[in-house]
Amino acid sequence: MDVTLLRTLVALGLGLLLILLRLDAERFGAAEYDEIDVEGRSPSFRRRLAWYVLGIGLVAAALVIHPASDRELRLGFGDRLPAVAGGILFGLVGTGAAIAFALYRYRGLRLPPISSYPGALINDLLTAFIDEAAFRGILLGFVLTLGIPALPAVVGQALLYALATRLAAPGRSVWMVAFALGIGLIAGWLTVLTGGIAAAFLGHAITRFALFVSTGHAGRPAPRGREVEEVERRRRPPDGWRVVGIREPRDR
Repeated sequence: MDVTLLRTLVALGLGLLLILLRLDAERFGAAEYDEIDVEGRSPSFRRRLAWYVLGIGLVAAALVIHPASDRELRLGFGDRLPAVAGGILFGLVGTGAAIAFALYRYRGLRLPPISSYPGALINDLLTAFIDEAAFRGILLGFVLTLGIPALPAVVGQALLYALATRLAAPGRSVWMVAFALGIGLIAGWLTVLTGGIAAAFLGHAITRFALFVSTGHAGRPAPRGREVEEVERRRRPPDGWRVVGIREPRDR
């Protein structure tokens, strides 16, 4: 077998392992999973670190093994000026969408505790990098090298990405599925236009962090009626009611 073909197939296999790792993100508490659970505990740092190390390691291996990873797999920066401009524009659109979702769902911004920002920022940056390298880099790049037109290639990888996030599972928000599809489509087109994943990574990371800051979660809101505010609201008396304490009978 030709060495170049063998290296290409090995890099593709590493990309498929990255997709499987993405499917298993919930087990590691990474990606769309909450920074703080209902009991106020943060996700396991060791599990998250393992997910990040595995993901970055697989990307690095594909980058080294593939004979033309920067050109064919789009794992390079691409055209620098369009990449920066496109990434910032993507981030602005994503930020607007995140704020709009928060206003629709919570009737206002739901700012998380300041202490959770560093962990969320690291999670958003590394998740965006792994996602873009796997789906817009290795997967989309390989499909394009097969001669498939850009439109079906971009749409196909976006659909696969939305499924890999598991945001379409029963009981989860349809709006987050739309977010994942939007990220996949915009990031895919930016990768095709700029020739690299830098623009997609920049816009994706900004969008993720904006969603966290606006809603207080990493991208997986609780089902309707189970948010902390909604539970607390049900425990309170209706507006305008006054709770009257029960007096103990006096001793005669």
